Amino acid sequence: MLLNSYKGHSIKKEKQMLKKTILVLAAAVIAGSALSANTVFARDYIYIVGSSTVYPFATTVAEQFGKSTKFKTPKVESTGSGGGLKLFCAGVGVEHPDISNASRRIKKSEYDKCQANGVKDIVEVKIGYDGIVIANSKKSPLMKLSRKDIFLALARQVPDPATGKLVANPYTTWKDVNPSLPDTKIEVLGPPPTSGTRDAFAELAMEAGAKSFADLKGLRKAKGDAVKPLMAKLGIPESAFNRKGKKVFKQVAHSLREDGAYIEAGENDNLIVQKLEANPAALGIFGFSFLDQNEDKVQGSAIDGQVPTFEGIADGSYPVSRPLFFYVKKAHVPVIPGIKGYLAEFSSDKAWGDEGYLADKGMIPMPPEERTKYGADVKNLTPLVLQ
Repeated sequence: MLLNSYKGHSIKKEKQMLKKTILVLAAAVIAGSALSANTVFARDYIYIVGSSTVYPFATTVAEQFGKSTKFKTPKVESTGSGGGLKLFCAGVGVEHPDISNASRRIKKSEYDKCQANGVKDIVEVKIGYDGIVIANSKKSPLMKLSRKDIFLALARQVPDPATGKLVANPYTTWKDVNPSLPDTKIEVLGPPPTSGTRDAFAELAMEAGAKSFADLKGLRKAKGDAVKPLMAKLGIPESAFNRKGKKVFKQVAHSLREDGAYIEAGENDNLIVQKLEANPAALGIFGFSFLDQNEDKVQGSAIDGQVPTFEGIADGSYPVSRPLFFYVKKAHVPVIPGIKGYLAEFSSDKAWGDEGYLADKGMIPMPPEERTKYGADVKNLTPLVLQ
């Protein structure tokens, strides 16, 4: 009896151990493949996050895709480029986005974060171009600004005209910045640090304005022992910055005022347009597409003599313009219903072509050779490699 009881107990124990082993192996298989067959049914729609600038274009394609196919209309959220890529790079699985829109290229640090979190194969898709405008209400005169004016109005620190040393921005009106500008308070509504528009504005407008000052321009190219004397000339404590001049320059050029002259207005560009209507003395920073859609309410300032137009952005004569992208998680393509179809819709001539419906929304189409290149990357799901 005791022997039979022991045998029964032993068989039962072996069965329990076998069951646990099977469960462990199954879990390992699921983890290894990132997405299991069962997870397909956890989400039956495409989940897209990212740039507020790309948002209206992605939404238009999503709605067209939902109407013309058997798949559900993709869910598109406006989180800002940085916020979207943070969500996108957090991991692989249905709880994470499939696609992230961006109004700038993915940063190396973001790419590395993706890789560290198992998001190994990322497909980069450039979709077109957009200009960044500094607009005001049509109730006010059109502003004519240089990028030097923009830097002096919005930088946290600017060179003192008497000493050349950097000081806390003292300017309160546009006339203080440039005698030819109106005697109105500097009040600019713009995007937060998570926005690709903010990144592009800092690079294309603020950096260009900072380079109009010889010492700051020299600092940008200085290295090693050449950095210290320029920092001293600008009144920058050596302990405050890196010895690489380019990093010091970027910190100066990209640091915006925090005294109320620059107001972070969130990721909703439509909200900025509404606030400009309510306050004709203010200016707002957003993508050209929002200017194009609200041309009855707001007007884009001339920057270095060029007003923002579709043609000016396309031919590069308007100085504050940038490319637009989205990024696709290749691991999600085989298991989330509709991704291939959505990509095909976005990269079709009827969408992003010269006469496509996205051009009607204000996006500037890429030249044919670029469309061919990125169209092939979409079709082949070619992974991005950033060194």
